[in-house]
Amino acid sequence: MSPNPYDALPIRLTVDDSDYPSDVMDALFLGRFTTGEQPYSHSVNIDRVRIGATLTPPGATVLRTARDDDRSALLAEGDGWTLLVSRWTRGADVTVTATSEELAERVLKEATDGARDEPEPQPENVAMGFWYVSPRRGPHRTTRQITAGTWAEVRQNYTAPVADALDGLMKTTPEDITGRLLLLHGPPGTGKTSALRTLARAWRDWCQVDCVLDPERLFSDVGYLMDIAIGEDDGSRGRWRLLLLEDCDELIRGEARHTAGQALSRLLNLTDGLLGQGRNVLVGVTTNEDLERLHPAVVRPGRCLARIEVGPLTHPEAVAWLGRDEGLPRAGATLAELYALRRGSTPTSLTSPDAGGGLYL
Repeated sequence: MSPNPYDALPIRLTVDDSDYPSDVMDALFLGRFTTGEQPYSHSVNIDRVRIGATLTPPGATVLRTARDDDRSALLAEGDGWTLLVSRWTRGADVTVTATSEELAERVLKEATDGARDEPEPQPENVAMGFWYVSPRRGPHRTTRQITAGTWAEVRQNYTAPVADALDGLMKTTPEDITGRLLLLHGPPGTGKTSALRTLARAWRDWCQVDCVLDPERLFSDVGYLMDIAIGEDDGSRGRWRLLLLEDCDELIRGEARHTAGQALSRLLNLTDGLLGQGRNVLVGVTTNEDLERLHPAVVRPGRCLARIEVGPLTHPEAVAWLGRDEGLPRAGATLAELYALRRGSTPTSLTSPDAGGGLYL
């Protein structure tokens, strides 16, 4: 048996009419790595590429290019190295294989130096990360600028007890943190997600906010959970991180131990168990469930930094918000219903005490 693994790995490229030119380029690129001619690889993902950046180092020889409506690929080489650039819209993946680790690292740096475009954030914007599992790259984080008003601008959107509770939360600093779980619960349309956007702006000097787009996958995949627990902090080490998990009713309701298996245990472990030790991580959860239906382990004293029930505005508050009484039910109205009335449309449903789940938070 040969000590070289590539001796037992014949390379065969088979294509048919379901393949695209970029698929062929992927296979050609991997050839030298597979055979061991260039056994070292370095890669980087760039969410937003500066306009005009070529992503190729000086002296590169272009071997193949492919382009379709919204994606392109480029294969290039140099002395002892090969480079593949896959681009889409504003983002790109850049991978280099080389005869040495030092050469792969140097070529990748030359190809991507100054290529990352970080637009100047507007005063009303805040950077938020979004985690998801990519079929191609695995656990992946991308960053976007989101619009968020100040707390003074949006405070009127919440009924008085909720606004009072959020007053203290917006002023929280790292020194004030006692629990690691932030729980916002209440009927759909009451503004839970809007409050979290504002919180991201209020905390942006000391806390990085990330939204997990597939929370059900997060707590069923240990590798994904570990990647998020370790985290990425946009180059500012030592900052706190707030992970937002939206619409997690099944995960934290009372019967979660039976229906969600290990998921609830892993959530609690991330907040105050071994997994959370030594990491400045907060977890924010939104749910449409009533407090009485939540699992006791989630709401026990000492675990929550804040536990706020976000309800509709009372009738007088809704009148003050809308500027008129017409169309408002005597029981009050949710923020979603008020915006619908302001636009001149009639809400399809009104908040009831046993409102069920929904996507509008």
